[in-house]
Amino acid sequence: MSGARCRTLYPFSGERHGQGLRFAAGELITLLQVPDGGWWEGEKEDGLRGWFPASYVQLLEKPGMVPPPLGEESQIVVLPPGWQSYLSPQGRRYYVNTTTNETTWERPSSSPGIPASPGPHRSSLPPTVNGYHVAGTPAHPPETAHMSVRKSTGDSQNLGSSSPSKKQSKENTITINCVTFPHPDTMLEQQLLKPTEWSYCDYFWADKKDPQGNGTVAGFELLLQKQLKGKQMQKEMSEFIRERIKIEEEYAKNLAKLSQNSLAAQEEGSLGEAWAQVKKSLADEAEVHLKFSAKLHSEVEKPLMNFRENFKKDMKKCDHHIADLRKQLVSRYAAVEKARKALTERQRDLEMKTQQLEIKLSNKTEEDIKKARRKSTQAGDDLMRCVDLYNQAQSKWFEEMVTTTLELERLEVERVEMIRQHLCQYTQLRHETDMFNQSTVEPVDQLLRKVDPAKDRELWVREHKTGNIRPVDMEI
Repeated sequence: MSGARCRTLYPFSGERHGQGLRFAAGELITLLQVPDGGWWEGEKEDGLRGWFPASYVQLLEKPGMVPPPLGEESQIVVLPPGWQSYLSPQGRRYYVNTTTNETTWERPSSSPGIPASPGPHRSSLPPTVNGYHVAGTPAHPPETAHMSVRKSTGDSQNLGSSSPSKKQSKENTITINCVTFPHPDTMLEQQLLKPTEWSYCDYFWADKKDPQGNGTVAGFELLLQKQLKGKQMQKEMSEFIRERIKIEEEYAKNLAKLSQNSLAAQEEGSLGEAWAQVKKSLADEAEVHLKFSAKLHSEVEKPLMNFRENFKKDMKKCDHHIADLRKQLVSRYAAVEKARKALTERQRDLEMKTQQLEIKLSNKTEEDIKKARRKSTQAGDDLMRCVDLYNQAQSKWFEEMVTTTLELERLEVERVEMIRQHLCQYTQLRHETDMFNQSTVEPVDQLLRKVDPAKDRELWVREHKTGNIRPVDMEI
């Protein structure tokens, strides 16, 4: 059909399409490409080229007994009796049995014994769902091209671009929970946002089966669970330090109590002095452990408890925000599907009216056809509007997902670093405590080395002697 001419029925601005052809009503256009899907490429008499809706123009050639295009058949094949060939408003050839009113896209065979159509029904055109035949073959190229998750919001190509040059096959995308992703078979590897590291923002877009296999968990939900688990671990570490503090306080209390014990208080000499220093060292050690417990509380336990005090509340707010965006995205997707279904119905209605007029099965006027075309065009515009809104919602969700996942990643790094620093502080306090404990023992060591049993005996004898008269033998 390339090279045929048509006349425009309505003005078309082409402003919403990067390669749209602008024209007024009544202009002549030479067709260059007539693919399925309702968009044709043509050239005006002034040499301008571009794409435009097929429903905005009327072919100047009257349909009927159209010979096959070049390359389809090597020679003209005579159709079986009662069959005629026509062109649809989209430029697609179909066949009509003038006796039975049966229609089919497939050319009827004239060979004996081969049925003229796939089956005895009024129309052999398979039903379509969202622009696709039930059998899986596209009924027409989709009016929309789905946005990749990795695409930046400033990309001029979006889901609402209907120009054939910007179309992307629906088979190249996959929809998961109303979010459009590139199909793995057509795009095995996407460009990472942070290719040099294993970042949260690159690996949590899809869902994951839970360990029990009973359902799936959203990738973002996994990140939230990770954050909440980290907060719980931080809390448990703080409780662990608190138990350590209690042990230190109880230990210091018992040491202080033991240092006041009067046992062996009557020991004398250098050994008595060493024993007294042993008990004094217990009091000094008790004071060291009390200071250690106080520093543990102020420098380790309290910071762990107070770090991100409102963390759980902030996570819930973040979760609600992302959930609200997902709800909006689901709503936009439902609107797209509804508009897509409406467009399919309008196109089917337009095609049926055109067929009825062409095969003279009704008295429909050209005005009825124009009205059906306007409704079909309006349905297409509604679909593009819904698709634009969907793209906007998905872009906003994408931006918030990236921003939020990077923030969660930053918070996790900050949490780990904070805990590391305070555990280092804990070990430092332990070293200091051990050094102070050692210092309390050193005086005891010094006194024990000075213990002299002979000197102690001399001192004791001098202090407690009763006399140096020894008994003598009795005489007879």
